[in-house]
Amino acid sequence: MLGHLLTNLVAFAFALGVIVFVHEMGHLVMAKVFHIRVPMFSIGFGKRIWGFKLGETEYRVAILPLGGYVRLSGEDPEEISDDPNDFLNKPRWQRVLVYLAGPAANGVLAIALMTGVFMVGVEVPFMPDLPPIVGEVAASSPGAAAGVQPGDRVLAVDGKPVKHWEAVRFALVTSPDHPVDLRLRRGDRDFDVTVTPARVPKYEVGDAGIYPHIQPRIAELEPGRPAVAAGFKVGDVLRTVDGRPIYDSTEFVQYIQAHPGTPVDIQVIREGKPLHISVVPANDGGQGRIGVGIGFPQRYGFAGAFMESLRYNWQITQQTIAALGKVLTGKMKARSALAGPIEIAALSGQEARRGFGNLIHLMALISVSIGLLNLFPVPVLDGGQIALLLVESSIRRDLSLKVKERFQQVGFFLIVALMIMVIYFDLLKNLPAGLLPGS
Repeated sequence: MLGHLLTNLVAFAFALGVIVFVHEMGHLVMAKVFHIRVPMFSIGFGKRIWGFKLGETEYRVAILPLGGYVRLSGEDPEEISDDPNDFLNKPRWQRVLVYLAGPAANGVLAIALMTGVFMVGVEVPFMPDLPPIVGEVAASSPGAAAGVQPGDRVLAVDGKPVKHWEAVRFALVTSPDHPVDLRLRRGDRDFDVTVTPARVPKYEVGDAGIYPHIQPRIAELEPGRPAVAAGFKVGDVLRTVDGRPIYDSTEFVQYIQAHPGTPVDIQVIREGKPLHISVVPANDGGQGRIGVGIGFPQRYGFAGAFMESLRYNWQITQQTIAALGKVLTGKMKARSALAGPIEIAALSGQEARRGFGNLIHLMALISVSIGLLNLFPVPVLDGGQIALLLVESSIRRDLSLKVKERFQQVGFFLIVALMIMVIYFDLLKNLPAGLLPGS
């Protein structure tokens, strides 16, 4: 337990520290581009625990690591001077770009992180192009009750055509206790079913018991074994064995084991093209073996990884906005869509224990979320400051100091209320049931 807690704290500090650093660095770099003086660059809030000064800027780490800030000279309306390098003396379009640079840096970070993940290698379930084919339906689940079967292809969700499994998963997860209409294709027949995902109490998300079909592929080859001699290659997708469709790796292994010394025809997909390979499994203690390791890793070169990262992050952005829309319309509880520091720390530790690549993947998701959150037109956030500047540009004059102060006060109240709410949600998810009201 203590080891898990320590891992959670270290992983959380690393993940959030990198994300906050990059966000604030975006503001800093853009401010320097426009020759705006920056007295302080801080990771964390409150008392300084370490730092140094470089040029006119003090770089520091503070005791409360839940964010950070860049202090711009002349940003406070009460500090107006004639200095051309003060923030408020710069054109409004430059000030907008300074505020916009933080969220933009979060987007760049997410793209860079996922590019690295795709280059190192990812599991197929994380891939945005996993086809919308049902691989498994849990017994007694809402999916089974609706008549969904393995092999069904999902053509549309709630009337919207889908091209990948992620769209199906998102619709089901974000619709607990709400009916979801699926258009399915089974063989040469298209038909409609309605699935109502069950509510998972802890996270308030939906579970329909419907899982994707993940096509097994060759992850490794044993030297000197029949598969090498037959011409198999790492990355070959296993499609059929003796004309029988392969739905999972266990089924494939069992078939090979049952045919020692007998020629077997295996259809694979290599570089998008079907290819038939004949192989004779070696007799290994009465069981057939061809010497392959089955898995789901996929790797890309830099160009391919970058394009996949762009597509993946755009998909996450769309899903985040859609989830918030469901919260606002009551189709999804805020508790399931929002995560605070306790939940993020728990998730960070969990992903770190699964592997560094998993933690990097989580960091990309958090970075996108933080970037989007900061673009909301809420006072105190970057989006709120941008909104103020756009209003001033449209009326061609500065708003009064009193109006700006009220605007900031409202924003501060909203942020504090949001923090209290997400921490309460975190406690509901991570403390034993019954210790808090509503748990």
